[in-house]
Amino acid sequence: MTASATELRRTALYHVQKEGGGRFVDFHGWELPVQFSSILREHQSVRAACGLFDVSHMGQVFVEGPGALDFLQKVNANDVAKAPPGKAVYSHVLNERGGLVDDVIVSCLAKDRYLVVVNAATRHKDFEWFQRHAKGFDVRLEDKSDAYSMLALQGPQAARVLSQLAVQAVDLPRFGAMEGELYGQKTIITRTGYTGEDGFELIIPNETAVRVWQDLLTQGRSFGISPCGLGARDTLRLEAGLLLYGQDVDDEHTTLEANYGWVAKLDKGEFIGRDALVRQKKEGLKRRLTGLKLLERGVPRPGATVIADAKPLGTLASATYSPTLEIGIGVGYLSDPRLEPGRRVAVELHGRKIPAEISAVPFYKAKKPS
Repeated sequence: MTASATELRRTALYHVQKEGGGRFVDFHGWELPVQFSSILREHQSVRAACGLFDVSHMGQVFVEGPGALDFLQKVNANDVAKAPPGKAVYSHVLNERGGLVDDVIVSCLAKDRYLVVVNAATRHKDFEWFQRHAKGFDVRLEDKSDAYSMLALQGPQAARVLSQLAVQAVDLPRFGAMEGELYGQKTIITRTGYTGEDGFELIIPNETAVRVWQDLLTQGRSFGISPCGLGARDTLRLEAGLLLYGQDVDDEHTTLEANYGWVAKLDKGEFIGRDALVRQKKEGLKRRLTGLKLLERGVPRPGATVIADAKPLGTLASATYSPTLEIGIGVGYLSDPRLEPGRRVAVELHGRKIPAEISAVPFYKAKKPS
């Protein structure tokens, strides 16, 4: 059941975004802007210049104590030891079957002190999972999500815009992380994002969120900045081959099936889900998240059936029109994991079979920042 408007949660930026022309939708119980101008225009702003997103619905879980690293190694598929102070890693938190409890970004803020950014829809599930598996570790867990707002500044001009407010963050490497101050308040800045472009994410106290949002838009005006909503965020992340939890991955799909095997460091030692992945790797995949491009005009949608040789292969998990490539793109779990790019298939849309071909993912790769 969809929550009513009175039940929806709002971020600290709701009113300033409403005044700025934001059109809002229900996103996992949050009232968030889907767009300000148009999805196409916002998408293009991020690819060509810079966009600013409110992602305050994301959760922030702090993990501290002498046992923090050992605990995080147990609950993460990636090797968190590769993130010393000042670095972050993208990772999957797995269940015993190898399915995803969530996909997260783990930042090491200092020795024995970490921040785990979790998805909005899984925030409470994740925290309960962490608490359950923290027994026996000398570690403290704290969910501070309600105290923080989170902004994503994305695009090739992001560093130049941020330099006006936090020049010290501009020298962060990709997946770098730092703690500093903005307007006298402790702020965490990471060189991360979910658009496929260079960019930064700012985790700031709710009290300063409006000021930071307004100042970034003001300072970024000469660099072509646009406020952006969920619509552009979705088209950008799909072009970049980035997963959307609950749509592309969930508790029933493994890291290997999601075609993200590089995340699972099977040689780092034991972690939850490792045995299942080792077994699946040995036995071979029966399905794999696979990309495709339409060869004719059309906008593919999640749930559309993919067909080859008159047989259904599976359905699309994420699919949309790609503003950058100007074609329809999508990813879905297909029953033939050996399909190679270029293989002809079809997608069923409105009763018609639209020609398509298997595509490598990501569909789009940004140029490295100079």
